[in-house]
Amino acid sequence: MRGAAAAFAVTLAVAAAPAIAAQPIRPATSLGHWAAVIVAGDDQSAHEDTPTEAFDNARRDVTAAFEARGLAPANLAQFSLHPERYPPVRPLATAPGLVFARLRALAKAAPVGCLVYITSHGSQDGVVVGRGLVAPQRLAAAIDGACGARPTAVVVSACFSGVFMDTLKAPNRFVLTAARRDRSSFGCGESDKYPFFDGCVIEDLPQSTDFADLARRVRLCVAAREDVEGMRPRSQPQVFIGPRFSAMTPPFAALRK
Repeated sequence: MRGAAAAFAVTLAVAAAPAIAAQPIRPATSLGHWAAVIVAGDDQSAHEDTPTEAFDNARRDVTAAFEARGLAPANLAQFSLHPERYPPVRPLATAPGLVFARLRALAKAAPVGCLVYITSHGSQDGVVVGRGLVAPQRLAAAIDGACGARPTAVVVSACFSGVFMDTLKAPNRFVLTAARRDRSSFGCGESDKYPFFDGCVIEDLPQSTDFADLARRVRLCVAAREDVEGMRPRSQPQVFIGPRFSAMTPPFAALRK
């Protein structure tokens, strides 16, 4: 997510996508039966060699927000480049192999649905996860292998993260990216608490009724924030909701205080 960026318009697509490996589909009861990985993929700001807490702050508070809407702590894993800094949470070390292995293990224990959330820097080749770059094809293969045909929500918060959209689309998927494939996103400087996009997810999740409503609210939030800051060109986050995802996914649980 290196570089400045811009405001926002969401493209909502409901379309068929290539078939993926079939797995038994269990009734979609609540997010409490979903597996989740929430990943802080980097620790550097938009300016080279300057550290930032923005991604870890987002990782921590996005996790708390989803837990308040029903995700079970036992079924999710957090990842950080500096797990030793967060002993109460004890996140795992950010590395692609470990993230994907943990997703597979959690998906076996919580077989109803999957949530994959990555906040990091990105490029038109992929998203930074640890000390490497994960390309769209690698992320799609990992999710296919772990989650199969169950409802799966994938959120990629990074510059140019729209590059993941076409590869991740499937009838059972919700995909939300922080920017178009040719646009930067904004808010990962050393003084930023969160990237703009993640801050909007954290702000809007408590009021959202489901994933589609969350996407709508985040669109409005990011547009407003980028307009206030005068950021151009607009980041234009992208959204895809597969036709089976909506049918298989319940509303969010009542907000837990």
